[in-house]
Amino acid sequence: MRLLKVATCNLNQWAMDFECNMKNIKASITEAKAAGAVIRLGPELEVTGYGCEDHFLELDTITHAWECLKELLLGDWTDGILCSIGMPVIKGAERYNCQVLCMNRRIIMIRPKMWLANDGNYRELRWFTAWKQREHLDEFQLPIEISEALDQKSVPFGYGYIQFIDTAVAAEVCEELFSPLPPHAELALNGVEVFMNASGSHHQLRKLDIRLNAFMGATHARGGVYMYSNQQGCDGGRLYYDGCACIVVNGDVVAQGSQFSLRDVEVIISQVDLDAVASLRGSISSFQEQASCKVKVSSVAVPCRLTQSFNLKMTLSSPKKIMYHSPQEEIAFGPACWMWDYLRRSGASGFLLPLSGGADSSSVAAIVGCMCQLVVKEIAKGDEQVKADANRIGNYSNGQFPTDSKEFAKRIFYTVFMGSENSSEETKRRAKQLADEIGAWHLDVCIDGVVSAVLTLFQTVTGKRPRYKVDGGSNAENLGLQNIQARMRMVLAFMLASLLPWVHSKPGFYLVLGSSNVDEGLRGYLTKYDCSSADINPIGSISKTDLRLFLKWAATDLGYPSLAEIEAAPPTAELEPIRSDYSQLDEVDMGMTYEELSVYGRMRKIFRCGPVSMFKNLCYKWGTKLSPAEVAEKVKYFFKYYSINRHKMTVLTPSYHAESYSPEDNRFDLRQFLYNSRWPYQFKKIDEIVDGLNGDSVAFPEEAGNSEKEVGVVAANSEDPSAGL
Repeated sequence: MRLLKVATCNLNQWAMDFECNMKNIKASITEAKAAGAVIRLGPELEVTGYGCEDHFLELDTITHAWECLKELLLGDWTDGILCSIGMPVIKGAERYNCQVLCMNRRIIMIRPKMWLANDGNYRELRWFTAWKQREHLDEFQLPIEISEALDQKSVPFGYGYIQFIDTAVAAEVCEELFSPLPPHAELALNGVEVFMNASGSHHQLRKLDIRLNAFMGATHARGGVYMYSNQQGCDGGRLYYDGCACIVVNGDVVAQGSQFSLRDVEVIISQVDLDAVASLRGSISSFQEQASCKVKVSSVAVPCRLTQSFNLKMTLSSPKKIMYHSPQEEIAFGPACWMWDYLRRSGASGFLLPLSGGADSSSVAAIVGCMCQLVVKEIAKGDEQVKADANRIGNYSNGQFPTDSKEFAKRIFYTVFMGSENSSEETKRRAKQLADEIGAWHLDVCIDGVVSAVLTLFQTVTGKRPRYKVDGGSNAENLGLQNIQARMRMVLAFMLASLLPWVHSKPGFYLVLGSSNVDEGLRGYLTKYDCSSADINPIGSISKTDLRLFLKWAATDLGYPSLAEIEAAPPTAELEPIRSDYSQLDEVDMGMTYEELSVYGRMRKIFRCGPVSMFKNLCYKWGTKLSPAEVAEKVKYFFKYYSINRHKMTVLTPSYHAESYSPEDNRFDLRQFLYNSRWPYQFKKIDEIVDGLNGDSVAFPEEAGNSEKEVGVVAANSEDPSAGL
């Protein structure tokens, strides 16, 4: 037997905070060495943090990374252990995303990333160059300060692997695993048995299985030990890196770290037998044949042994059941951990949330409650960093610390129901009940006086006073009155967030939380600079459909029973007067259902459909319920209001990224914000197709799960209450 103990980790790094990052790197190496591991893998770009973005263009960032690496190599951190350290490196005139492989206070080789992530949230080609020379290893001259300190002038640089006496080890960096021709296939044929994948992978709902299947597939048919390391937490942006460091042997997961956690460092250890890898490869005829005519990959020889012989004192890691969270758990834990990092790193003293008693703001409140529960649980487990952060934020003294989530919420979470004459007693009651269940400090504020003052000022200036549509006013008056209420709430929220700490003799400030969902952002069903405008928004990339499922789950699993009643209530903005024959409803205002919005959003972004392609696809999807003409009207109606309201995305509150069809304009969904909302060419094409289908017999396949609810036609208001504003 060739027994090998390896360690990988989740690290909560913070972009550009080198001291924080070095502390976590050192802690992970210390823990790995204490467990007897001889290989330690860290996340991609762990020295700088993955999310530095344009800071990577600054020479200071590269210099500081080398300074940190020098500190590691001058100490005893790498003694007796192979460490893969992620950092940017400049070679000649090019900047590379690299894994620096070190052992025994020496740099063994530098492996630059060959295939860069450059879609979705990723822009690596903006900052880095892909390494393209696969035939040989270059000789890289180390920076003079590093060279003199280490007494090492140069190091092999490029695509290759390390050949130890008893095994071969290689790096495969993040995106390379998912490329059409991943390096691990070629490396396996060259005898590499241990693969180290350093990653900076963010959370997205229902994504984890894709990642884990890739790890298992990498070694299922060709054998090997596949190690995966990831960042975990908010490193300064919209993404939550969701950890889940793991170790896979011959296609089986033998160790898996947490996906969501408040810990800064989590190290995963496994004891594996490399003879099991050799045995599997020897049993696969096609592997043997391809290995016999392989393209040779360069290597660096290290006269060192990593494995141990048969020893009953060492227990082999066995396959384990993979841990997957439900989407509802992902919505609870992912944003909760992201918000905790944002709160503790921003210097804020807590959160303030305008709580309307509706589904969206109640979802945000429940996530904050979940965060408080996670903090108390982690403190109970003995995490001193979480305890220190909680004590500072919660203003604890005299040796006290959080032991009850409701008591902790009372210190850091403030909710405000900002009711008007248009608000119902039901939403007011639900907001108060939910705040009590969570433990939040709740305020009930009537904004009628503020709104009336603004209207009086308007009347003084213009001589006119607007009326609601139900009272005989025009569409312009109706829209203006709704927007006044919405914007007053935003102003009051920020005023309370800045002054309530002073009122309560607390230091700092409160972060204002937004609560618009991804579907409303896509449709533009929100007032520009209303309560959707905040410091951060934990649900801005989550669909209404998923939020309603989350509310049902949270009512029982988080212990907030009022959420069940909130979920059952029809969504309404409560910005217009309630009459016996009229009640404002979101889906009627929008002219489409939330289920339909999710379909439009996925087709627009994920499947890259313009108006014509979307129409054609929906003719098949909805053809059993709707005629082509009806589908055409729905598609045109969506694109009309999507384009009219696209400008709102330019000022959208920074939101937790969770959904692949997010319309977030700043990083993810890059499109213009001034459209010809008539789409004359595209809509004409749709009309021509519909005309061509008139009179024809069209057969559409039945689709499993298709229902009246999914495609139900909602009577569209002639005026959008948020259009263009």
